[in-house]
Amino acid sequence: MRLVWQLLAVVAVAMAGSQCVAAVEGNAWLELALGLLTAVLALLVYGWVVRRTERREVAEVARTGAAGALGVGTLIGVALFGAVIANIAFLGHYTVDGLGSPTGAAGLFGFMAAAAVTEELIFRGVLFRIIEERIGTWLSLTLTAVLFGLSHLANPHASLWGAIAIAIEAGGMLAAAYAATRTLWVPIGVHFGWNFAAGGVFSTEVSGNGTPQGLLDAATSGPKLISGGDFGPEGSVYSILFCVLATVVFLWLARRRGNLVPLRRRTAPAAAAAPSR
Repeated sequence: MRLVWQLLAVVAVAMAGSQCVAAVEGNAWLELALGLLTAVLALLVYGWVVRRTERREVAEVARTGAAGALGVGTLIGVALFGAVIANIAFLGHYTVDGLGSPTGAAGLFGFMAAAAVTEELIFRGVLFRIIEERIGTWLSLTLTAVLFGLSHLANPHASLWGAIAIAIEAGGMLAAAYAATRTLWVPIGVHFGWNFAAGGVFSTEVSGNGTPQGLLDAATSGPKLISGGDFGPEGSVYSILFCVLATVVFLWLARRRGNLVPLRRRTAPAAAAAPSR
């Protein structure tokens, strides 16, 4: 039941926050404020419901070391997406026409913060963490990655290929980041850094949600396998390549640190008592 209660609590905050942010669409400063408020509230609610249902300190969102872990994760996310864009641009399929909208980027900052925090709390904080206890790291990573990919099929320009790409590059990588560090701050940072770089800096489609106006006035073009098409660069083979490499590194760290949880085996039934002679 703890999984259900934790999911309900965080999903309620996520839905309420998304409705509030959508209601002020077009007002970047209100989007920024409400997005950040949603992120903070979701973290507080997650901490409260986990303490109530598991009777423990919620170490995965502890304040100690949070800023550093969040910063490292954000830098990783920005660097990964920057590498994707650099390769697309090298082939001539990403062009910049000038400066975009700093105000629009500010609104996207709040929106992306809310999305990164709530999605990581739901998929890695609740689903991956609890399922991992039962079936181990590998199966939990695979299952939650598939669920994460499927959750993006509801986006306006979603496609089956886009959902598969998200499952591989994001669902797997972010779960691996949590397994390696056992803190949610790193996957939250990676998720936010990737999304904000995509929409807030490079002004590209984010998971098929439309093309926002970020810091740059830019456009992508070319084959879907390179540019990602209407789904955005997350549907590019470059995104899969770089994120899979990051996943391998995170899993290597998790193994080296002894953080991989093995599949729980059923205990063999007690041997029947030997018949008396």
